[in-house]
Amino acid sequence: MNTERNVYIVSDSVGETAELVVKAGLSQFNSEEYKISRIPYVEDEGTINECLQLAKDNNGIIGFTLVNPVLRNYLNKKANELNIEAIDIMGPMIDAMERVFENPPRLEAGLVHKLDEDYFKRVEAIEFAVKYDDGRDPRGIARADIILIGVSRTSKTPLSQYLAHKRLKVANVPIVPEVDPPEELFEVDSKKCIGLRIRPEKLNEIRKERLKALGLGDQATYANLDRIHQELEYFNKIVDRIGCKVIDVSNKAVEETANVILQMYHK
Repeated sequence: MNTERNVYIVSDSVGETAELVVKAGLSQFNSEEYKISRIPYVEDEGTINECLQLAKDNNGIIGFTLVNPVLRNYLNKKANELNIEAIDIMGPMIDAMERVFENPPRLEAGLVHKLDEDYFKRVEAIEFAVKYDDGRDPRGIARADIILIGVSRTSKTPLSQYLAHKRLKVANVPIVPEVDPPEELFEVDSKKCIGLRIRPEKLNEIRKERLKALGLGDQATYANLDRIHQELEYFNKIVDRIGCKVIDVSNKAVEETANVILQMYHK
């Protein structure tokens, strides 16, 4: 004897939300076989009628996510007339939110997938920032939305990560007098490049603290003021050659610098 039961998922989008809820419910029943049929992109009453007839013919139930209130009400009314069990998965939640938030819903199908797309773009940008951090692979320069340029301890890495959370692909390039910058830096659009300038005294303080944190003495060349001046002079030559904009980060928090960069980028 065939004990298979039919569940029809009706949606004005792809139907993934409804299917997840249906499967969660079915997980509580293990004595019979269940068949799930997804009917996506439902936009008219005719398609709803076909779905209802399928459920009627096969003794099935319907789980649906329709943001259009006209279609929701139509399906509920017809299902009741035909004595078909139809569960409005999202409607009551939307109605409750509208009452509590006192704000009308957008009533656009598939918005959850737009949110998913936004999430994956953010993840991709974060992975990009890690891969092309500290100039480790100059090939990222051509693919980046923004290239940060600066000497050591000018917050290039935290800035890259912060901007990545805004879905921007950021590469950063350290400037060291003994090392020629990658040629790719001079081949990309200079508008993508942003130099991070810092006052010598401020950088001296930051580097001394960094050395202490590493358990090293603060007399190392890394924190030597003459060396810092040398690095900053070289930095100035590089950004002048590129012709890019420069931000003074001496007294700025990462968030402040990031907001300046975002404004520049969106302009």
